Parts: sequence; structure tokens; C-alpha cells
Amino acid sequence: MGDTPPAPAIPTRDAYPAFRRITTRWMDNDAYRHVNNVVYYSFFDTAVNQMLIEAGVLDISASPAIGLVVETGCRYFAPVAFPDTIDAGVRVTKLGRSSVRYEVGLFRNDDATAAAAGHFVHVYVDRDSNRPTPIPTATREFLQGLVVAA
Repeated sequence: MGDTPPAPAIPTRDAYPAFRRITTRWMDNDAYRHVNNVVYYSFFDTAVNQMLIEAGVLDISASPAIGLVVETGCRYFAPVAFPDTIDAGVRVTKLGRSSVRYEVGLFRNDDATAAAAGHFVHVYVDRDSNRPTPIPTATREFLQGLVVAA
């Protein structure tokens, strides 16, 4: 038998420079009495887009450049269930010309370690042509404040 690869490290709160609070909803629970795995991706999207909107760098109906998700992934460490509160830690681990990789840790209530950790990549495109475009200057400046080493 081969060696078993080591378990991935479970992120802690100090690994993320910014947080957004998300409340779970009754409908998030599934038949197994915990938040269904697909809801975690909604938490990721909500945390990042809420930050971009609050920073004034995303107007969902008018920004000429928008980020489209082209890649996602998630690792699950512990269950979450309604009525838990989620603190979503957000960091940027790659900031390219037209793309950004976000990593998001989901922390249940006051837990010190993440219940789940995931990532997604936004590629910025021109809203009208849907063609890749450089990340707008104001957005890039905001994102630079979230950059941490991978």
C-alpha cells in the first residue's frame, strides 16, 4: 500500500485580511440537517461581491468591466447548519492582468478554524463585448489590499 497524502491544513482566521458576515437560512439545510454543499459557493460569491460593492468598485448594473467566474473549488472540514452565522474570510492569492484568484474561508459562529475553504477565479470582461479586459484601476487597488502569499 502507498503512503496516504497528508490531510490539507485547515485555515485559521488569521490567514484572511478581510471578513464579511453571512447568516444561514432555513432553506440552506438539506435532508441531512446541514447546509448543502452547493450553498457554500453562494457564500463565496456573496462575500466577494459584497466587498466589491461596499468598496465602490462594483456597480452590478453599470460597471463597464465585470468579473465572471471561470473556476471554483471547495474543501469541507466541518458541518454548518441553520441558524449558524458564517464569517467569510477573503484573501487574494493571485492578481493578474485580467484575472484574480480569491480564496475564502468559511468560519462557523466563533470557531477559530474554517468549516470550509474554497476558491474561485474571476476573469474580468467588458460588459458589452464579453471579451477579457484589464482589471479596472480602482478594483486592482482595492484587491491589492487583500493579497496574501498563496
